Amino acid sequence: MKVLGYAAQNPTTPLAPFTFERREPRPDDVVIDVLYCGVCHSDLHQARNDWGFSTYPIVPGHEIVGRVTKVGDSVTKFKPGDLAAIGCMVDSCRVCSPCKEGLEQYCEEGNVQTYNGQDRHDHQTTYGGYSQTLLASQDFVLRIPEGLDLKGAAPLLCAGITTWSPLRHWNIDENSKVAVIGLGGLGHMGLKLAHALGAEVTLFTRSPGKEADARRLGAHNVVLSTDSAQMASVSNQFDLIIDTVPYEHDINPYLPTLALDGTLVFVGLLGDAPKFNTIPMLINRRSVAGSAIGGIAETQEMLDFCAEKGIAADVEVIDIQDINHAYERLLKSDVKYRFVIDMASLKA
Repeated sequence: MKVLGYAAQNPTTPLAPFTFERREPRPDDVVIDVLYCGVCHSDLHQARNDWGFSTYPIVPGHEIVGRVTKVGDSVTKFKPGDLAAIGCMVDSCRVCSPCKEGLEQYCEEGNVQTYNGQDRHDHQTTYGGYSQTLLASQDFVLRIPEGLDLKGAAPLLCAGITTWSPLRHWNIDENSKVAVIGLGGLGHMGLKLAHALGAEVTLFTRSPGKEADARRLGAHNVVLSTDSAQMASVSNQFDLIIDTVPYEHDINPYLPTLALDGTLVFVGLLGDAPKFNTIPMLINRRSVAGSAIGGIAETQEMLDFCAEKGIAADVEVIDIQDINHAYERLLKSDVKYRFVIDMASLKA
């Protein structure tokens, strides 16, 4: 099917209108018209080939909310007219141990990314949500619960699940103390979700001006990570620290703030591993870990939880024609806290 989208043709050209062919729907496919698509920092990285594996032309977008227009003959979970969502992946092998456990993001054969991936059947490049229409197997399409704000729901498909998954894996509840490093797209969702789970929540930040916003988003405490006295005051406290910073940085100041058996988990894409002192790790059996997005079942759980608790991302809605300017602003961290494209602005 012929589809209009926005694509980068190479690492240095701005995104521009691009007409391309999507594969024909299969019996288990759900076809959606895209209503809103969140703008993830990884969209910018992949459009500019910062990680070295982009395939051009590239149509970004993996925070997708839309309405079902067509379903295949074997589809039982959706019908035309339903609201639906697609996140960071559209397929996996479905038979390896992680897939069977509902952890498709860790598929041993590699999951199929929503864009810049390769279809498992016809090996075509996948194109993302900066487009009119998208399709995927019903097993990789999410239900949008009633009452969830559609614009604010789009970033939940990446920023939301990326912070929800470690919160659930490490069993965070009302008896837990959680800290979040960094207040951006991921960080603001980490604060909201940890707070809603009942945890005592702290934001670590290098920016004194972020305290009021952090408290509005759910932080009980705000600690300036450049202030050694403030850092010392929270030693041995946190069961979980979610590090959302997407570039290499020094984690050593944060390790002594972990409680016994506490874990610092990376959810931002850092690249080279940061160096850290192992002595604070040994003293209180602390851990450093990583976590990537989330499985389909836990993503649905997260969407249902957000609908129940009235949680959505804080967004700035833009037209698709403004995407290149939005990328420039992303580089300056000039957004609170996620751009979302109103795809009605994409006209044939």
